[in-house]
Amino acid sequence: MSVRNHARLSSIAWVALVLLASPPAAHAQSEHAHDDDASASAADLPRTPRPADAVLYIIAPVDGETVPSPVTVRFGLRGMGVAPAGVEFPDTGHHHLLIDAALPPLDLPLPANEQNLHFGAGQTEVTLDLAPGRHALQLILGDKNHIPHAPPLLSDRITITVPPSSP
Repeated sequence: MSVRNHARLSSIAWVALVLLASPPAAHAQSEHAHDDDASASAADLPRTPRPADAVLYIIAPVDGETVPSPVTVRFGLRGMGVAPAGVEFPDTGHHHLLIDAALPPLDLPLPANEQNLHFGAGQTEVTLDLAPGRHALQLILGDKNHIPHAPPLLSDRITITVPPSSP
C-alpha cells in the first residue's frame, strides 16, 4: 500500500506558520513524541478534553462501496477544528486513519505505520493505493501530541471493496 497525500495550500500554510512561530524545542518534542512511548504510562500523559457534541466521520467513500484504487478518502469533522500536530489551540486535533487495523490503545500516542496513518499537517483527505479486496477504514482524532482526546473521538468503521484491476 502506498499513500499519496494531497495537502491543501492551507495545510502548507499551517505548517509554515508552526515552523516559524514555534521554538525549536517544541519541534523536537513533537517529532520525537513516539520515542518515549514504551516508557510512558497512560496515567502520566495529559489528556485533551473535547466537546461532547463533536463528530468525526468519513465523507467518502461510503460504507459498503466498491471503489477502484487509488481511493481518495475524505475526512469530516463537526464541532471541532483541525490544527497540525504540535499546535495547541482549543477544541482542535488532527486526523489519524486506521487501515485494516484494530483500535490501538486510546490513552497513549497513536502508532505511526502503514496501517495507522498520521495527518499531522492538518490534511483532510488522502489518496491510497489499496490492493484488491475488502478494507476497513476508521478515523481517530489526535491532539497536538497524537493522543486521542478525552473521551476519544472516533468515526464509524467502514468497509470498502477494491475490485481486481482491469487488463
